[in-house]
Amino acid sequence: MCSVNAASNLYSSKWKEVYKKKLTSAEMIAKQVKSDDVCASTCIVGEPFAIINAILDRIEKENLTGITHHLLLSGRDHRFWQEKFKGKFEHVSYFCSPLARKAIKKGLADQVHTYYSDEGYLWQKYLKADIFYATVSPMDKHGYFSFGPCVGGARGQMSRAEKIFIEINPNQPRVHGESNIHITEVDALCECDVPLPELKVAPIDERARTMSEYILELIPDASTIQLGIGAVPSAVAQGLKSKTDLNIHSEMFTDSMIDLIECGAVTNLTKPIHVGKSISTFSFGTRRTYDFLDDNPGVEFYPVGYTNDVNVISKHNNMISINAFIEVDLHGQVCSESVGPCMISGTGGQVDFVRGANKSDGGKAILTTYSTAETKNGTVSSIKPMLTEGAVVTTNKNDVDYIVTEYGVAQLKGKTMRQRARALIAIAHPDFRDDLICHAKKMLLL
Repeated sequence: MCSVNAASNLYSSKWKEVYKKKLTSAEMIAKQVKSDDVCASTCIVGEPFAIINAILDRIEKENLTGITHHLLLSGRDHRFWQEKFKGKFEHVSYFCSPLARKAIKKGLADQVHTYYSDEGYLWQKYLKADIFYATVSPMDKHGYFSFGPCVGGARGQMSRAEKIFIEINPNQPRVHGESNIHITEVDALCECDVPLPELKVAPIDERARTMSEYILELIPDASTIQLGIGAVPSAVAQGLKSKTDLNIHSEMFTDSMIDLIECGAVTNLTKPIHVGKSISTFSFGTRRTYDFLDDNPGVEFYPVGYTNDVNVISKHNNMISINAFIEVDLHGQVCSESVGPCMISGTGGQVDFVRGANKSDGGKAILTTYSTAETKNGTVSSIKPMLTEGAVVTTNKNDVDYIVTEYGVAQLKGKTMRQRARALIAIAHPDFRDDLICHAKKMLLL
């Protein structure tokens, strides 16, 4: 009879042999990609660097055409944004990054409109990948790799893919939860040691601090929080350090959440499910974030169809959802993803968490914006009689509850049209209030 250690070594060596058989180069993987193939990837740190570059090299040599590259969000300044790859290798975004934004304007990229919670489901029912590829962590002794902190819709993307390729990067953290892919599921793999893309931390200005003070008044101890990135969420996170028994259930795990865990404000002990665990589906942060997540049993990553499920979110009492937007009209319709008809982001998980927080016992869905557009030097109000022509409605007026600017809080749920208009005008920039009142009267809202 084998000893436990001997059996373990035999088990490990079996997967090492499989690994060797499937190990190849990025260039050899690229040779399996054909014109008109639909390729799908996990996002940001999960996007495979070497495989994509090998495909681009092959396109330039052999003139392949019609290849599409689908993922939520790209974190690198790739060559495929260039004009020469138009019609040959085009990015399809599910949440428009700044780079994708520029490419879409030039006709070099495209975008899919969807709730983030539906990303995996789209691939199971409506879309089909010829190629699924992803950057993963090194293999463990049981033959498993980790998608790292970019689980999202990966399993949905894989579900009907013809070929599955992975790129092993030693910098990719191994995370807990449902982030595993086994070597038996993989057709081929390559290795690539490049730094992961990192996100710069937004500076906190005075307006963000003021807004955070209003928001913090709405958050009781023992709340479950969902935060995104930016100056306002960062300012809120700083203020949350004085709270107790907080929990994390958020589509994104951020740098600021590490501070809340390390200072003891987040314990994850007052949540009804996943007690003791912070739950997320993806992360984009600094190297500090990736190091914190690596083999950390206190943080678990799950498919977005689970983390962003309204019914899962709403199980958490005092669920506090905090998300940003671009503009709101006097009926409470919120646009979070376009300036007029020009797309600058996407729906993401905003609606998922707004609806989940609204259904939560004691929950609050908080949407934030500066009172004037950041890029217009105070000349354009973010609160408008009607949304800008062509603007996309992200969060329906019937879902919107709390709107916060640096001038206060407007609570809209259960309010009449006139009450909503008054509440929103009261938190608009003073320079625009008279004009808003005039328009509201013409619209029979005052």
